[in-house]
Amino acid sequence: MNYIKHLNSIFKSFNRDSRLNTTHISLYMALFQYWNYNSFRTKIFISRQEIMEMSKIGSKTTYHRCLMNLNDWKYLQYLPSHNPYKGSEIIMFNFETTNKQVVNKQDESNKQALASILNLNKLNRNLNKGKLPKNEDEVILFFKLKKWPINEAKKFYNHNLAIGWIIGGKSKVENWKALASNWMIKAHEIEKNEAGQKLKDHLKTNKNKNYDQPL
Repeated sequence: MNYIKHLNSIFKSFNRDSRLNTTHISLYMALFQYWNYNSFRTKIFISRQEIMEMSKIGSKTTYHRCLMNLNDWKYLQYLPSHNPYKGSEIIMFNFETTNKQVVNKQDESNKQALASILNLNKLNRNLNKGKLPKNEDEVILFFKLKKWPINEAKKFYNHNLAIGWIIGGKSKVENWKALASNWMIKAHEIEKNEAGQKLKDHLKTNKNKNYDQPL
């Protein structure tokens, strides 16, 4: 896909669509960047927290409202998931040939579906892509992009490789990047808890402490 043509076309569409505000555009650009990270696959899996950080949206309500707006106005297709390990699915539409694609008007009778979503065969071929990393190097690259140490990437890869990429001994991993993002969140929480415990232990005093001794 020619992303320059796509961006030129999408911004022309934004300019014509009075329903959009800055939050819609910020969210779309965050999703576009994530789409770019995933090599412009037809379907991508996203982490809400990650996209909210990228788009600088602080409210979950605003995030979901804008995402549903973009879905309803045919800028993308949003398939929500209630599984935190899987992540929600997004299908980004190709606006590279926007002269053949029109932005939906307020009048329902003028709505036109984008031609790119009609290619179901191509979509089916891409459904299973991206579920698991190709190798350890791909995981390391992803962790580097998130500014996490290489050692943590290796721990994540080796742990999941050892358990056959099965969650809870039952479910197969649907999106390893969403799983990796959760790994980072949990690792950060563990680190904070350990730091808090060390501080508590340091502040504990012994009833028989000799206060004549220097600290």
